[in-house]
Amino acid sequence: MTTSVFIDGEAGTTGLQIRERLLARDDIHLISIDPDLRKDTAARTDAFAQADVAILCLPDDAARAAVKIAGDTRIIDASTAHRIADGWIYGMPELPGQRDRIRDARRVANVGCYATGSIAMLRPLTDAGIVPADAGVTLTGVSGYTGGGKSMIADYDTGTAPDLFLYAVRQDHKHVPEIMRYGGLTRKPLFQPMVANFAQGMAVQLHLHADLLPGGIAGHARIEAALRDFYAGDPFVSVVQPGERVDPQSLRDTNRMELSVQGDGAGRVTVIAILDNLGKGASGTAVQNLNVMIGAKETAGLT
Repeated sequence: MTTSVFIDGEAGTTGLQIRERLLARDDIHLISIDPDLRKDTAARTDAFAQADVAILCLPDDAARAAVKIAGDTRIIDASTAHRIADGWIYGMPELPGQRDRIRDARRVANVGCYATGSIAMLRPLTDAGIVPADAGVTLTGVSGYTGGGKSMIADYDTGTAPDLFLYAVRQDHKHVPEIMRYGGLTRKPLFQPMVANFAQGMAVQLHLHADLLPGGIAGHARIEAALRDFYAGDPFVSVVQPGERVDPQSLRDTNRMELSVQGDGAGRVTVIAILDNLGKGASGTAVQNLNVMIGAKETAGLT
């Protein structure tokens, strides 16, 4: 069977990458509208009506407006608008029971890029009781500049942006609510993201004093064991042994994520997630969610 898919916002960074991943598939029929009509409500409404599944690659307010004209078409929303909203299923298939929820869903909210790495590290540890829900957690991360959208890409292309900068320094990053809900936290974590002068890639770090966690066992062996158990057999997430240097760009253009556990053996531990902010952190997971929703092989169109 062929599934008709409409990417609303296919000219954007995420939309283009989703389209690229779907173009070669013979089980997907892509519905497009004239670029001059991309903001025309009638043209978009007609495209939604033709589609079995629509993928929204829009700013938050535009995504909310799109849902109102989408009718009964199944939706994957790549914006932040619906990630903790009632009636929406969170689009992170790796979470327990989530593949079944996504498979049956009419509305799926794609997981965010920083949230992907953060939740991937936290959830196995909160589920296992290693990190309490009310623990004081610290997360840091660095991302390629494509996560900032067209304006930030233009700043780097023209050389007007700094090589590295911190943002959300008031602890108000928009991914924190989903990190808390799906990472299993009740206390708001400290989270400090950065943008660096490379296009695609991301490293997210979870910093822990493991000897202060329940059980009082110093080192990182139990943390690594919990991660390996949680992701055993997963098609895209693996636990690896990193080298002395960790490259945020090492998984560029893939839907893979690598987790590693570093530490000094005396209780200080850093868990690291490496992924492509536009792949596993956006367009790749959108395609993965689409595959689950339509009953295709989960890895179809993905590397």
